[in-house]
Amino acid sequence: MSEAARPTAVDEAEAGPSLLYLIKRAELVVRARLEEMLKPAGVTALQYTALTVLERHDGVSAAQLARDSFVTAQSMADMVRALESRGLVRREPHPRNRREKVIRLAGPGRRLLADYAEPARRLEERMVGELVPADVERFRDALKSAHRSLS
Repeated sequence: MSEAARPTAVDEAEAGPSLLYLIKRAELVVRARLEEMLKPAGVTALQYTALTVLERHDGVSAAQLARDSFVTAQSMADMVRALESRGLVRREPHPRNRREKVIRLAGPGRRLLADYAEPARRLEERMVGELVPADVERFRDALKSAHRSLS
């Protein structure tokens, strides 16, 4: 990069916080609001995330559920035990490998997700409330693209 094209400290200061910082800040506030919203149900934001993953991809291994829920395999093992003890999920033998287990969303887990679908939708609407619909779609596409680029 030529000296003329290289951003200066003034340019960077005018640009504001880094995107990494802004994304993390948004993630933390979303998680805090989810925790508040889910408190009456007695589930955490991470448990709720795992349940929503199962809603979209039921019958996955614990390892896949951990990857899709952004937690470690050990954390997922603990989480599945907690969710299973509450009857929100169940473990069943894998249809093609009886030694392996898959995790499925149980009826109470489906009901919990149905009960919180509207509050979650309102939280998301609040998050993007200052954006026009076209900007919301661009934001969604930009986040998907960022994820693909880093995956």
